[in-house]
Amino acid sequence: MLWSDLERFGRLLDPFQDFERMNRALSSRLSQASVDFPAVNVWLSGDSAVLTSELPGVDPKAIDISVVGKTITIRGSREPEVLRQDESYHRRERWQGQFTKTIEIPFNVDAGKVDAGFSKGILQITLPRAEADKPRKISVKSS
Repeated sequence: MLWSDLERFGRLLDPFQDFERMNRALSSRLSQASVDFPAVNVWLSGDSAVLTSELPGVDPKAIDISVVGKTITIRGSREPEVLRQDESYHRRERWQGQFTKTIEIPFNVDAGKVDAGFSKGILQITLPRAEADKPRKISVKSS
């Protein structure tokens, strides 16, 4: 009884608490749809970055990769499974449709040297650093 009285009193002090809770729940559900697929890993290796992404069931011909400056965008689609006339779903959890994922790399990419491969449902993209972005050693002259 005491806790419910305190909770009611707390709501009187902060009437927007429920609105904030609902907003957080709604925002997390909306952001999941646009961020979760495809999942990616990015790591830096010397003068390049390597991006890997799991794209099971995606035809490599349906993947479009574009690079502008520091930004890489992966677009594609996964087609729905075709059921025969006498079949129907008992359970359907796998996602289908179009996707877009945009990631910013910490340096400008040399778009002409980007290499992409697809094997066993894994996309791997090597993103070399642009020459203009590579650190240069400056020699100090003495007078």
